[in-house]
Amino acid sequence: MRMAKTVQTSLDKAHCEYDIVSHPHSASSLETARLAGIPAERVAKSVILDDRHGHYLMAVLPASRHLDLSKVRGSSEWQVTRESNLPHLFDDCERGAVPALGESYGLDMVIDPLLTRQQDIYLEAGNHNNLVHMSVPEYLKMVPHAEVCELSLSA
Repeated sequence: MRMAKTVQTSLDKAHCEYDIVSHPHSASSLETARLAGIPAERVAKSVILDDRHGHYLMAVLPASRHLDLSKVRGSSEWQVTRESNLPHLFDDCERGAVPALGESYGLDMVIDPLLTRQQDIYLEAGNHNNLVHMSVPEYLKMVPHAEVCELSLSA
C-alpha cells in the first residue's frame, strides 16, 4: 500500500500537488525523519487526544518537538489517546502510522506554527514505509478548518 485510501481520496479531492517518499520501515516520526534523510522539523507528527467523552482532537507538530498539553485549548479536558483506541478512527492505516490529515478522518485539528513556517512538509501516508511530501500551502488546503496555535516544547 502506497498510502491509505482516505489519504488518496482527500488528496485527489483537494487537487493537491504532492509526491511520495519511500523509506525503510520505521516505528516513530523521529526515526522516519532519520531514515528518510529529512529534517525532523519538517516531518508532521500527529498526536491524538481525547476528552474522555468520545471527542477527539488531532494535534500536529514537528517530529523534533514534544506536545505540551497545557497549550492545547481547553487543556484540562484533553489527554493523549491510548494507541489501542485508534484503529477505529484510522481503519485504513497501519497501527501507529496516523496521517496528519485529521479533517479527512472527521477530527478537529490544531497545528503548531513551527510546521506552517516550513516551505514543505512530510506526513505519514498511513503506513510505516511512505511519506506524503507537499508544500505547506498545499497541506493547508487539505486542512482548511485547522487552528494554528503553539503546541510544542523542544525535544
